[in-house]
Amino acid sequence: MLKRLLFAASLLAGLGTSSAMAVPDGAQLYGRNCAACHGENGNGGIGVPLALPSFQAGISDDYLRKTIHLGRPGRVMPAFPALEDAEVDAIVRYVRSWNRGISATYSAERVTGDPAHGRKLFAQYCAACHGAEGEGSKGTGVTFSRPRDLPIMAPALNNPGFLSASTDAMIKATLMRGREGTPMVSFIKQGLKEKDIDDIVSHVRGFENHPLSQEVTTAKVDRPVIAMDSPYDLNTTVENVKRAVNNNNFFYGRVQTLEYGMTSPANENQKQVIVYFCNISLLNQALAIDPRVGMFLPCRISIVETNGKVQVMSVNPAVLSRLFNNSELLRMCDELSKNYTAIMEEATL
Repeated sequence: MLKRLLFAASLLAGLGTSSAMAVPDGAQLYGRNCAACHGENGNGGIGVPLALPSFQAGISDDYLRKTIHLGRPGRVMPAFPALEDAEVDAIVRYVRSWNRGISATYSAERVTGDPAHGRKLFAQYCAACHGAEGEGSKGTGVTFSRPRDLPIMAPALNNPGFLSASTDAMIKATLMRGREGTPMVSFIKQGLKEKDIDDIVSHVRGFENHPLSQEVTTAKVDRPVIAMDSPYDLNTTVENVKRAVNNNNFFYGRVQTLEYGMTSPANENQKQVIVYFCNISLLNQALAIDPRVGMFLPCRISIVETNGKVQVMSVNPAVLSRLFNNSELLRMCDELSKNYTAIMEEATL
């Protein structure tokens, strides 16, 4: 009996040890958290092409780990604070399975240079792609929001996530070697000296104290739904909304019931309707910043009558835009929220 108990105890202990030591599946974690943006095989999309040989050759494992942990506040790349260190390591190993060479390692020491001279060189050689203040190019990695001949958008160098993940030595190496397969060319081949590159690195590192590098999308929205009571009947309210849409530089599209397409026309609730409207210029601007905004476009306002009372309502675009971690899109959707509010206020006066 004692032998059986000891055997059972040892078996359970062994199972517990096996479970605790189980290695996370990097491919599965990548597919769940990364593939939607970076591509199933790391070929890119909204996110950078992680399998690009020059990218793999130029970044360190530590850079990948910190990027996953920190993300890029205000840009498209989110942070993944819920992932455990072992899971992050598993993703890094999987991403590195596309690497054909030796993974780079870099010193953590700061590069010493003249940031004032670096700023002048940055304006001449870097600003056209990375922005005058290192804010990065606009849009995402998908073809609608970038020229089709560019496989990658220039990253934001003033971003706190990038600056925390990158060492000066890695930035310097990228400037010196360039990144084949992207618009980033070797600055050495452009005629700069190593001292010039040190100066640019010092200027880039100075973005850590720049106000733009602190821009994040963590501001709270007071109301996820914009809603107002209408003193008018449903049909009058609908006509008021259509008129207010035109008065606020949008054009009216159509009116349909909330249940359109989900039941037979005879069974549709005629007291629950949606007014669709649009502004083509605004739509193109939003799609160029981040095509995923199409998930909650075109613009629409719902008008619902319940027990004789009419209410006008819409999802607040500023809430939806926060899902995309894109500060430029957030600013536009904040303005769009103001447009919605103005239309609804005018329709219910």
